[in-house]
Amino acid sequence: MTHVTKERLLEAGLAMLLKQGYSDLGIQALLAATQTPKGSFYHHFSSKEDFALQVVDRYMMDVHYGLDLSLGNTSLAPVERVRRFFELSWEKYRQEGYLGCLLGGLGQELSGISPAFRDKIESCFVAIAERITGCLEEAQKQGDLPPDSDPREMADLLVDCWEGAALRSRLRRNSGPLERMLDFYFTAASR
Repeated sequence: MTHVTKERLLEAGLAMLLKQGYSDLGIQALLAATQTPKGSFYHHFSSKEDFALQVVDRYMMDVHYGLDLSLGNTSLAPVERVRRFFELSWEKYRQEGYLGCLLGGLGQELSGISPAFRDKIESCFVAIAERITGCLEEAQKQGDLPPDSDPREMADLLVDCWEGAALRSRLRRNSGPLERMLDFYFTAASR
C-alpha cells in the first residue's frame, strides 16, 4: 500500500531538488511545504540522502513511463519513437521552467562527493540507454540506421548529448539547445 504522506514528500522533494539541488534542500522547508511532522519524515526515510535517493527512484518511474509511451508507440518508426521520448522530456522541462534533468543536476552536484549518488545516477542513465538501444536496434534492422553503426554506443551518446543540452537549456532558460541537439543527432545518425 502506498503511503499518502510518503508520496506527498517525494513529489514535493522532486520539485525542490530540481529547483534548488541537494545541498540547498532543507528538511524543515520540505516539512513546512508538505505540512508534515518531522517524525513522519523519519518514519519513511532514514536520512536526507535516503530521501533524495528515493526521489530519484520516483523520478525514474516518470522516465520509464515516458519511455514506455514513446518507445512503445509502434505507429511511429523506431527512430521517431526515440526522438519522441526526448521531445516529451523537453516539453516537461519547458513546463517546469527549463530546470533540466534531475539526474543531470544531482549528478553534477553530488557525483564527486557521494558514491551512493554517483552509482545510482549512473545506473539510471544506463537503464535509459538500454531502453533506447532496443529501439535503435530495431531501426537498424529496418535500414533506418547504417548497418555498421553500434546501437548501444549511439544510445549512450544520445543520453550524453541530451544531458549537456539540458544543462545549457537550464542556463539559457529556453529550448534552443535541446532542439539543436536533437536535430543534429538524428541527422547525423541516419547517415
